Amino acid sequence: MKLSQTQQAFIRAHEKEVVHDLALRYSGEDMPFLLAQIAGRQKAEKKMPFWHHHPKLVYPVHLSLEQASSEVTARYKATLISPGGALLVDLTGGLGVDFSILAPHFERAVYVERDETLCRLAAHNFAELGLGHAEIRHMESEAFLPQLEQADLIYLDPARRDQEGRRVFRIEECSPDLSQLAGVLTGKAQRVMIKYSPMLDISLAVQTLGSVSEVQVVSVENECRELLFLLTKEAGEPLFHAVNLKRNGEREHLSFTWEEEGREAAYSLTPGRYLYEPNASILKAGAFNTVANRYAVEKLHSNSHLYTSDRLVCDFPGRIFTIDELLIPNRKNIRQFLSGTKKANIAVRNFPMSVAEIRKKTGLEEGGETYLFATTLADGRKVWIIGGKA
Repeated sequence: MKLSQTQQAFIRAHEKEVVHDLALRYSGEDMPFLLAQIAGRQKAEKKMPFWHHHPKLVYPVHLSLEQASSEVTARYKATLISPGGALLVDLTGGLGVDFSILAPHFERAVYVERDETLCRLAAHNFAELGLGHAEIRHMESEAFLPQLEQADLIYLDPARRDQEGRRVFRIEECSPDLSQLAGVLTGKAQRVMIKYSPMLDISLAVQTLGSVSEVQVVSVENECRELLFLLTKEAGEPLFHAVNLKRNGEREHLSFTWEEEGREAAYSLTPGRYLYEPNASILKAGAFNTVANRYAVEKLHSNSHLYTSDRLVCDFPGRIFTIDELLIPNRKNIRQFLSGTKKANIAVRNFPMSVAEIRKKTGLEEGGETYLFATTLADGRKVWIIGGKA
């Protein structure tokens, strides 16, 4: 699996070029392999820079980083574990990004993967990454479990494509099917960490998995990336965490329980001076009442998920806007608004028109410093809220 000096030189020379163009210019028996390495390094540079810093790592020919964790989310997972554990078991090894970041925190680290090629790559790559204690097991996770006595942490990232390559999202459709294994897993480890797609229904997943002690909804720069379910044998009511990671190292973090979320928040009869849009993790986690009560802002509507206040709440976990104008979008008001505005950033929240329909109706171009939120107020009025970033 090692790269020869000639192969390394070719990869370095063409790493910044378009892979498709290279495929048209070069041919040879090992060209698909070399192109896969270039594509892999190009993707790694953005998604997992610490892998990119190791030029001798090898990527699979049929490369798919779609499901692999990014470095920033993998490092966040490492903050959720207790350092100095005896044994980590990754039952769905894959490319090994999460494993390579979690493994240094454990005395032993076992990588389990059913694909033989990925196992060979992992053996090479983990050695290059200095993970001398990594143990590779080429087998199905279900077959490995009976051999396992007790681990500190079992980690899984179930495959989210079926045999025909179609995306799946339900727990029962992923592989392995953890609706059948969750009880076995909590009997084999102090903690179990499972990564799923953000498309998964959280409430249904908690019910299906059972023994869920924590749910982590993880976003990066306000884009929801993954759901993490932490299972323990003695789990009670789950604690939810809505986390938005930023490239500069800052983090927005809101923790809550279902009981807290059940406390209804106050509604605004008329929007105040400021408008608040929660980050993507809060919206996915469903912390609609919690975020309002915790930050003393008021809801605009039960289904709008926008909030307001007269006092500026600087630490609100999301975007904050000034409210400069509130208009009913009739012909007269729209015409008057358009007389002074040609560009606007448009968002629709609980409104009967889409962004595209509003742009077609108004002719407004994308961009500028004006923000237009088309939404519904608590009394049922359909309005446009016009403002700018606070």
